[in-house]
Amino acid sequence: MYESWFPLILKDGAGGKGTWGKLLDTDIVSHIDRHDPNYDSGEEPYQLVGTTVTDPLDEFKKAVVSIIEEYFSNGDVELASSDLKELGSCEYYPYFIKRLVSVAMDRHDKEKEMASVLLSALYADVISPAQIRDGFFILLESADDLAVDILDAVDILALFLARAVVDDILPPAFLARAKKALPESSKGVQVIQTAEKSYLSAPHHAELVERRWGGSTHITVEEVKKKIADLLREYVDSGDTLEACRCIRELGVSFFHHEVVKRALILAMEIRSAEPPMLKLLKEAAEEGLVSSSQMVKGFSRLAESLDDLALDIPSAKALFQSFVPKAISEGWLDASLTKPATEDGEIQEDEKVRKYKKESVTIIHEYFLSDDIPELIQSLEDLGAPEYNPIFLKKLITLAMDRKNREKEMASVLLSALHIEIFSTEDIVNGFVMLLESAEDTALDILDASNELALFLARAVIDDVLAPLNLEEIGCRLPPKCSGSETVRMARSLIAARHAGERLLRCWGGGTGWAVEDAKDKIMKLLEEYESGGVVSEACQCIRDLGMPFFNHEVVKKALIMAMEKKNDRMLDLLQECFSEGLITINQMTKGFTRIKDGLDDLALDIPNAKEKFGFYVEHAQSNGWLLPSFDSPATDA
Repeated sequence: MYESWFPLILKDGAGGKGTWGKLLDTDIVSHIDRHDPNYDSGEEPYQLVGTTVTDPLDEFKKAVVSIIEEYFSNGDVELASSDLKELGSCEYYPYFIKRLVSVAMDRHDKEKEMASVLLSALYADVISPAQIRDGFFILLESADDLAVDILDAVDILALFLARAVVDDILPPAFLARAKKALPESSKGVQVIQTAEKSYLSAPHHAELVERRWGGSTHITVEEVKKKIADLLREYVDSGDTLEACRCIRELGVSFFHHEVVKRALILAMEIRSAEPPMLKLLKEAAEEGLVSSSQMVKGFSRLAESLDDLALDIPSAKALFQSFVPKAISEGWLDASLTKPATEDGEIQEDEKVRKYKKESVTIIHEYFLSDDIPELIQSLEDLGAPEYNPIFLKKLITLAMDRKNREKEMASVLLSALHIEIFSTEDIVNGFVMLLESAEDTALDILDASNELALFLARAVIDDVLAPLNLEEIGCRLPPKCSGSETVRMARSLIAARHAGERLLRCWGGGTGWAVEDAKDKIMKLLEEYESGGVVSEACQCIRDLGMPFFNHEVVKKALIMAMEKKNDRMLDLLQECFSEGLITINQMTKGFTRIKDGLDDLALDIPNAKEKFGFYVEHAQSNGWLLPSFDSPATDA
């Protein structure tokens, strides 16, 4: 039996390409007006409490995506191996295997072959045999999910499995043990059966499997390096920056652009007259977005690591490098973080504090994606006690949501609205989006269509009144004019200016989660009235479940209590008890519903004279049955 550590993934089942998750089945979208005198901030969409799960894989996940994409671009096994070792998280190598194969499955035969070659190269030297087995078992467990997005996933994964056996990185006995550990009806079992029957049982199966993807397509990095060296030398002779940029673009190795940076700087050191044009080329490549900021930093860093060796051939190498760095930073095409001294205690402590905050915020965000509990998230943020890092939290929230399904994207937008009302200033939101857009090029390396996604988040923030249209102008002015972030802002403006933009953006990811508040209230009233007439608890619970808005169940509690007061019928308590016992209404939602009643008791008493007395009775009943959080304060009643 193999124990899977792969993090639990929630499956909504609603949503799909171009949607942001499940919502009330209604054509009416009601937008909460925060300027309305009757506006109640509590009517914002709130909370579903669930199991909290921490996910320490987040940083590793982002790092391995870059390693995999870089490997698919340059085919450098040694570089991929060293980069993987540098991560220092060997306990997560099974996840690397899962990610490598699942990405390759959705690519051409060339990448599939490269993935198998890399696994063979990493076997034993970097990744242990046990981790190889664990990685493939995780893949088999994920076969049902992979089949949703990838045509012929079962057959492709079966071929990867067979190839691993043929390459002697998986023992044949693994198939039998894995089959026993998987549910019989799962696609993972189908994968094993296909591997056994269609590939491993065939005559000359080893040769068949090895040549299925066209044989070895391992590309040596030397050819890429030679092309880079040639185009840079041609540029030294011609001085044609546009032509050089075109040649770099045509190489099609965006994840290897750090080599362009490194070799350009070395040439500038070797040929003193080449320094001005080389720095001009790098500046132009950065401003065009041709070379990303991360690749630029990586190129400088790689050169810094080899300065001692380089100084043997170029005595002035260190002095020249030290002159290049501040010039590049001052001109805005190199991140200033490259020069942060590691010897100043204050900066080390600050960096450590930021790293710790980022790690904790990732955990908080993952918990929110599982629980949908906004009050809990806000409390966790307040407990961190670092409001100066609110923009960093916003950047993390949206970056993580962009790499997930539409449900999480919708949840992120809803959360932004709540955070803006509760604890985030407009300045925090603006600064967070500026940080996001400044790193848009790097984000695009890991997330397909990142620019469009960011534009939707920006436009949605304006529609939700989190940002004003003027804030987009402010954000745009803080970005370099030719960067991809500036283009994203322009795209967001276009989305907002389109006809029916409000309705379309509220539903851009299947959405408007929580915004059809009036419609939800109507449905809640109808189901409670039907229950009050018919008295079938199970049917009422099913109707609440069918609403699909667990974060709005506090409204069920509030309406049920008011109806109980008005009708002088305490049967509503039976319904609330059943909902609580089933976990349909959580303790947080129950507490919130009671809090809403408590806050409006004075107004309620104008229509229901004994409202305070009845509510006091309901509170006692709720507390005796464990419905309410200990923090709930009972209302003071008149003697």
